[in-house]
This record gives sequence, C-alpha cells and structure tokens, in this order.
Amino acid sequence: MLKAVNPATGQTVREVTPDTDAEVNAKIEASIKAFKAWKGKSFAERGRLLRDVAKYMRDHVDTLGPVMTEEMGKPKNESIGEVNKSAWCAEHYADHAEQYLTRQVIESDASLSYVQHLPIGPILGILPWNAPFWLAFRFSAPALMAGNSCLMKHDPHVPGCAEAIETCFREAGAPEGLFQALYLETPRVEAVIRDRRIRGVSFTGSSRGGSKVAEIAGSAIKPAVLELGGSDPSVVLADADLEKAADTLTLSRIINAGQSCIAAKRIIVEASIYDEMTALMKDRLSQLKVGDPADESTQVGPIARPDLRDGLHRQVQQTISEGATCLLGGELPDGEGYFYPVTLLADVKPGMCAFTEETFGPVAVMVRADDEAHALEMANDTEYGLAASVWTNTARGEAIASQLDTGQVSVNGIVKTDPRLPSGGTKASGLGRELGPHGILEFVNAQQVWIGPVKS
Repeated sequence: MLKAVNPATGQTVREVTPDTDAEVNAKIEASIKAFKAWKGKSFAERGRLLRDVAKYMRDHVDTLGPVMTEEMGKPKNESIGEVNKSAWCAEHYADHAEQYLTRQVIESDASLSYVQHLPIGPILGILPWNAPFWLAFRFSAPALMAGNSCLMKHDPHVPGCAEAIETCFREAGAPEGLFQALYLETPRVEAVIRDRRIRGVSFTGSSRGGSKVAEIAGSAIKPAVLELGGSDPSVVLADADLEKAADTLTLSRIINAGQSCIAAKRIIVEASIYDEMTALMKDRLSQLKVGDPADESTQVGPIARPDLRDGLHRQVQQTISEGATCLLGGELPDGEGYFYPVTLLADVKPGMCAFTEETFGPVAVMVRADDEAHALEMANDTEYGLAASVWTNTARGEAIASQLDTGQVSVNGIVKTDPRLPSGGTKASGLGRELGPHGILEFVNAQQVWIGPVKS
C-alpha cells in the first residue's frame, strides 16, 4: 500500500493500492500507442496541449498546491509557487521546443547533410517527494514537446500529488496514454526500467539511488538522466555585500524546510568577515517561523518523514561532537509532527559530518576560510558537484565560476532551477542535463541525414 502521512501531524491522509503487473503492462502499452500518434503531431499541436495543461494548473492552483502541503509539508505559499512555476515550465517548452530542436545543417561531401532530432518513445520519470509538481514537469514538458510519451513513477509517499498531476493532463484533454502515473513501490521499478518498451529514464533522487538506476539503464542500453544529491557551497569573500548575501543564503537554506538538493549547504566565508557574516546569519535564521505548513505565515514546515528527521539530527549531533559550535537549534522538539528547528552550526571544518554529508533540512553550516584559494579548495572538497554560489564583485565572481567543479554557479544570487537554463551536476551529483535547450536533447534521436549526390 502506498501511504501518504501528513508530516505536520503524523496522521495518515491517503492510502493507494499499487498497480498490479497487469495494470503496469496496460499503461506501458497505452504509452506506446499514444507515442505512435503523438510523434506525428506538429510542434504547434503539442504546444497547444502543454499550454492547456498550464492553464488548468493556474486555474486550479488553490486546490493543487494544498496536496503538496498535506503530503510532504511544503508551506502553503511555496506550494502555490511550485504549481505556478511548473505551469511556466510547460509554457516555456510550448514556446521554444521547435527552436531548440531545429535541424542542424553540417557541411560534408553530401549535397545536403544535417542532424534532425526525433522522438524515441516512452520516457520513464522516477521522482522524489520534495518538489512533486516541479520535478514532474521538469522531466515531462521537454520530453512531451520532443514527441515522446511519459510514464511518471512518483515517490510512494506522495500518491495524491501523482494523481493530481495526472489529472492536470487528463482535464486538459491529453490523448489517452500520453502522460500516466505508475503507482508502484520502489523495488518494482527495476522491471519497468528494463522493459524494452521504455526508451529512456529520468531520475531525481539520492546518489545511491541514481547509481542503481544508472546501472540498470546501462545494462539495458538506454539513456538515463540523473539529478542527484548536493552539498552545495556558497563562497562569501571579503568584498561581498554581506547583508544581501545573508538575506539570500538564509532563504536558500530554508526553502522547503531545507529539503532541496540545490540549497546552500556549506557557507564558506573568508576569515576577515567570518564573525560578521555568522552574526548576520544567526540574526536572520533566528527570526524564522517554524510551524503548520497550511498557515500562510509559516516560513519553515516539517521534515517530510520521521526517518529523515532522525538522520538529520544524527548529522547535527555528530558534527557538534566533532567540534562544531551550535549557535541555534540542534534539539528535537516535543509535540506531534516531524518538525526540526532552524539550526546554525559554526566552526565546521573539512571532515566533519555536516561538511562531508548532504544535510537535508533547515541546517546552515558556517565554514571559515583563510582566503579565496582556501575557500575554493574547500568548496570543491566534496563528492558532490551540483551547484554553488559566489559572493564577491561581479568580475571576480565570474572568473571564480570556472574554478568550481559544479554544474551550476550563481554569482551574487540565489541558486535556482529555471526552465530557460540547463540544470544538472558533476561527480556524484548526476549525469546529463535537464531544462533549457540542453534538457530537451537528452531524449531524442540525433539522426544524421546525408543526401546525395556527392558534391563535385
């Protein structure tokens, strides 16, 4: 049984019976049938559907957003924002897919030679719980506009979100089988990945899970895009605007109660401004309201599951035992739900738990650097390489970007995902790219076409 538990109360709010093997097979067959018709549609026809889906989402944002709040604890205002951002993603690809996939003429000995980008078939999206709508559209909007069909296997803890997303397509008039949710326990996904009818896999989740998906997809010889974990560094140098940096890094650290792969995890600060920056972070973090995510005034909701909260608390306590100073939070609260206090750890050093492991919660980590070179050395001292931010003068920050071993760098701004720009990681943070012009090219056949006669 797939069970959704409200993390603010600990109460079960939804139970869904998993699909049977026969139901899974029927959905894959329906996906194949839909693909055969959909691949022949024009970009205008595909775009019309995506715009209708986006309109439905915007018109029903007040009913769609609360499903996230109920099932995984995202604060109400953030849930509404996520639905609208997902609609934007659909609209973006409706507007730009044809341009992104235009044929590329390449000179050769042919009278005409070019590369055209053709759809490949059903794409399986394996998604986590922390951004249920956004991650679904990040995977599906480009895949659908490229002419593929989509099967979405969402996290077992958010079945209501999966149903709501599928409803958006159905109510917008999507062809039967074009976008479907698979209701499965995680161990049963391997068989779907291996199914010869599935032509590609998009996975967002942990590095350990991504490694397994890559192994299975590779053995089945099919493409996989992996967006995995991160221990994202934010480098703050002495010439930075500290007030702006503190405002932005506070927001980055606590969005979705800190349960984001691209949140600011390790704040690495040049020694001459370390104490001042730490004081600014403490001031801002201490003012945040933790509470009921359905309350519009709440800024930090609960951790999604009790095991995740226990793991986060272990990381905090271990880091303190290793010599870090806890300036805020750090203690499990009493009461119902899976809340964790906004926590600030100072004097964190390489090798400590919160430096080396990804912390998925409202825990800010302050690291002192001797100078720029030391800060960059520590920023890259991680198995991850998802994203980073740099706070300094613009020219210096731009020069530093190429020295950071990450898939994404923001200079004097928040790290975020944007449908216009590619997103993805290096090292244990993933393979491939999503979003932007790069993302839509992941699940297409880049077919070379050579037309004779040979040039004289």
